[in-house]
Amino acid sequence: MSNVYVALLHYPVYNKHREIVTTSITGFDLHDIARSSITFGIKNYYVVNPLPAQRDFVRRIFEFWMDEGSLEFNWTRVAAFKLVKVKVDLDEVIKDIEEKHGMKPKIIGTSAKQHATVSFEALREEIEKEERPYLLLFGTGWGIADEFFNRMDLVLPPIEGNTEYNHLSVRSATAIILYKLLGKGV
Repeated sequence: MSNVYVALLHYPVYNKHREIVTTSITGFDLHDIARSSITFGIKNYYVVNPLPAQRDFVRRIFEFWMDEGSLEFNWTRVAAFKLVKVKVDLDEVIKDIEEKHGMKPKIIGTSAKQHATVSFEALREEIEKEERPYLLLFGTGWGIADEFFNRMDLVLPPIEGNTEYNHLSVRSATAIILYKLLGKGV
């Protein structure tokens, strides 16, 4: 297991009109990011949403997948879901990690826009050498609100293809970033 945690923020994020909103949790994000998290040795995958109805949605999905029948049907999904924790805000996530490690995690932001303060290679090397916890923040919607970047210690560069189109799903971006930071043979 690594010393890395992942948080998917549903607030404060932008909508396509650049208004700050709370986005909805999707089953795809729950399943796919949990599976990427277990694949790359993430300690916990936090789903962060301030809306009680959205957190209840996650609990209903968990109730379905965590019963005995589901364990027999698809044990790999159950194993991945065991990494997921639902929190109201980032402060709850930080507090949870602090309680486990006795120190605040280094907060690493991600964005499809250029905010980069560290390369993938430099952060990968740092994670390999350091004992401290790291928290990778991913945003939903049209990205994490700009004013939230002041809470981040470092920001990774965007994932870029070979076209001008740059709007990957958060599931895809998370998998690519985890591979670049924690994958074998990189």
